[in-house]
Amino acid sequence: MAENASNPVIAAADLKKVFRDFWRRPKVRAVDGISFEVSRGEVFGLLGPNGSGKSTTIKMLLGLLFPTSGRLRVLGESPRHVKTRSRVGYLPEHSYIYPHLTSEETLDFYGRLFDLSRRERRRRMEQLLEMIGLQHARHRMVGEFSKGMARRIGLAQALINDPDVVVLDEPTSGLDPIGCRQVKDLILTLARRGKTVLMSSHLLADVEDVCDRIAILYNGKIQAMGPVRELLEEKGRSRITLPELSPEAMARVLELLRKEFGEEPELEHPRRDLEQFFLDVVEKARRGTQASPPKKEKLAGYLEGEDLLQKLAAPSTTETKREEPPPSAPPPAARTDARLSHLLQNGPDNE
Repeated sequence: MAENASNPVIAAADLKKVFRDFWRRPKVRAVDGISFEVSRGEVFGLLGPNGSGKSTTIKMLLGLLFPTSGRLRVLGESPRHVKTRSRVGYLPEHSYIYPHLTSEETLDFYGRLFDLSRRERRRRMEQLLEMIGLQHARHRMVGEFSKGMARRIGLAQALINDPDVVVLDEPTSGLDPIGCRQVKDLILTLARRGKTVLMSSHLLADVEDVCDRIAILYNGKIQAMGPVRELLEEKGRSRITLPELSPEAMARVLELLRKEFGEEPELEHPRRDLEQFFLDVVEKARRGTQASPPKKEKLAGYLEGEDLLQKLAAPSTTETKREEPPPSAPPPAARTDARLSHLLQNGPDNE
């Protein structure tokens, strides 16, 4: 089956995998008839507790295991097809890298496996080391790396072949909050560039941040699947965000809602998530101790898909941007109270 733009990049139909004992008797039904599709440029999350079938599904997608029954296609072909494998990048849960090799030697080794030329291997190696922030450790043996650094070099080797499909198993494991944010930004950038990303993680907050759709497995079956926003949305409840009000205006608003719905409304202030708060604190501290702003991480050039003509046609970054007028200040609480007074005094519109 030839690949077509309208076809899903990953397609599984009634996929099953049964492990048998020495006498060929069924022992474990690891995957029990799951079906799903993943499109180009989509980030798909595969979730579930230990033993739910996630790792078995990933191994079948990589062509490391053969399905007992069902149909599985990656890029329009069997996962065991040699050309299909050359277009897939994989980051395992534990990065199995040779400890006696340096960062450069590790990436050069994996580049050779994909039959990249020496010049191309050097170019991609430089870009990937810059992207993951390990230029300073290019000559260190990876056996000396911390878990977070080993995770970064593992991510680089997964992208050395400029894959169309990227399979990530626990991609943020062992990373600090800043590293987690960088990896999540990288995943979103890859998706915007048209790469298909399938990830599995026990860190559900990370999955919620980057995945377009998810599938939750249990006992080898898909128990829930769909867009993250739709699955998490409570359709029977609504939330209204108001500007800061005086205690008197807030009391009138709550009284109006209480009379309208016949129950006590919940009142709480919006909250940022802890990750964003942590990053804001670190960024403020960094600006206070650095004379110049930190260099922004960028995607490796060959992953962006930009050619020389596109770069030459791009507008110059040295042009002075026209300054926009500063946004007007928000109205004070007294004006907000005045705007609400008409609604609160008259109550709901009478038709």
